[in-house]
Amino acid sequence: MKKNKKKPMTLAQKLLANKLGVDYIEPGELVEVPVDLTLANDITAPLAIKTFESTCIERLFDPNKIALVMDHFTPNKDIKSAEQVRICREFAKKHGIVHYYEGGVCGIEHVLLPELGLIVPGDIVIGADSHTCTYGALGAFATGVGSTDLAGAWITGKTWFKVPESIKFIYYGKLNPWVTGKDLILYTIGDIGVDGALYKAMEFTGEVIKSLSVAERLTMANMAIEAGAKVGLIEADAKTLKFLKGRIKREPVLLKADPEAQYVEIREYDVSKIDLVVALPHLPSNVRMVKELSQKIYIDQVVIGSCTNGRFEDLEIAGKILTGRKVNPNVRCLIIPATPETYKRALKRGLINIFLEAGAIISPPTCGPCLGGHMGILAKGEKAVATTNRNFVGRMGHPESEVYLSGPAVAAASAVLGYIGTPEELR
Repeated sequence: MKKNKKKPMTLAQKLLANKLGVDYIEPGELVEVPVDLTLANDITAPLAIKTFESTCIERLFDPNKIALVMDHFTPNKDIKSAEQVRICREFAKKHGIVHYYEGGVCGIEHVLLPELGLIVPGDIVIGADSHTCTYGALGAFATGVGSTDLAGAWITGKTWFKVPESIKFIYYGKLNPWVTGKDLILYTIGDIGVDGALYKAMEFTGEVIKSLSVAERLTMANMAIEAGAKVGLIEADAKTLKFLKGRIKREPVLLKADPEAQYVEIREYDVSKIDLVVALPHLPSNVRMVKELSQKIYIDQVVIGSCTNGRFEDLEIAGKILTGRKVNPNVRCLIIPATPETYKRALKRGLINIFLEAGAIISPPTCGPCLGGHMGILAKGEKAVATTNRNFVGRMGHPESEVYLSGPAVAAASAVLGYIGTPEELR
C-alpha cells in the first residue's frame, strides 16, 4: 500500500483509500478493507450460514453490520423456500441479528436497505447478490460477492478487493419525454456490451446524472453488473443527502473524484439522441429504440417491479399511463411495489386503485418473477416486457419464453397496447 503519495484518484479509489486511511491506492492493487454492511437473502444466506457454522467460530464480527432479507421467494412459495427462510430466521435469532426482514416488513433488499438508512455515503458494502452494486448510487463502494466470501466477512469484518480501474461515463443534453435512468443504462450497456466494463468501476457523471432522481440513479448503478462492472458509482450530493435525511444514523462521507484522475476510458452521451429503448432477448446489451423495431412484438405479460424499477417513482410513471385505461385482454400486467413503504405511498396516492381499475395484478413486495421464482412465471413461447434487469434464456420461466427489458413507461404502455410500444402510441 502506497502512503504519502497525493496522486489524483477516481471515486472508486477514493472510497477504498478513505476506508483504509491511506493517501493513495493504485488500480490493480490488492487491499483488505473493513466492511460497514454485509447482506444476504433467502437464496444466498443459507450457504453462507453453512460455511460460517462449519468453522466452529461462535461469534459474528458484528451482528449490527449484517442484514438478512427474505425477498426472493417471499411469501414462501413452497416447502424448500420455507426451509431456507427457517434456517435464516433461526440463525438471526441465535446471533442477535437486528436487521432481519421477512413477512410484512420485508421488501426487495436493494430498495429496502437504502429506505431503512442502512447505506451511508462512504460505506463499503458487500452482499451475496450481484445487484449489491445498486448502493453505488449513494456514494458507497458496494459490490456482490459469493456466499463463502460473505461468511469470511462475517468472521473477520473485512473483505479483499483488487482496486478496479475506472471508466467515466458523461451524460449531457436534454432528456426526451418519458426517458429515465433505465433507458440511459440500457443504452449504455448496449453501447459497451455485457463485458464492456469487466471488473471496472463505472463512474456516472455529467449534468444529466445530477438532474436524475435518486431512484433513477439507483437504477443505473443497479445495472452496472450487467456490463460486467465491479461497481457503479455516482458522487453523493445534496439530492442524495435529502433522500437520506431522517433515515441514516451515521455521518456520511462525501467523496469526489479528482479532476485529474486517470480513467481507462471516457465515454460521452448526448441524451437528446436517446429515445425509449428495449433490450431484446437474450442479453441486456441487445438494445433497440422502441420506435425502430421492424415489426410489432406482441406480448403475454408485463412486470413492473424488481430492485431495478420497483420504486415509488416507477409506479408513479406507470400510474400516469394506466389512468383511465385498461390492460389489454391478452396481457397479464403484474405490478410489484418493492417495499412496504413503496406500497403505502402508492396506496396513499391512489396508484393502487388506478392499477386495479386498469385490470393489473398487485403483488406483495418480492423479487418473484424477476428470477423465475414465483408470482408470474412464463410458459413456453410466452413473451414478457419487464422492468427487471436480466433477460437471459429461461430467466422468467420456460427456456423458450422471452423477456424484453424496458423502463416503466414502455412497460405500462405495452400492457395497454398488447405489444411493445410507447406512451405516444396510446389513444
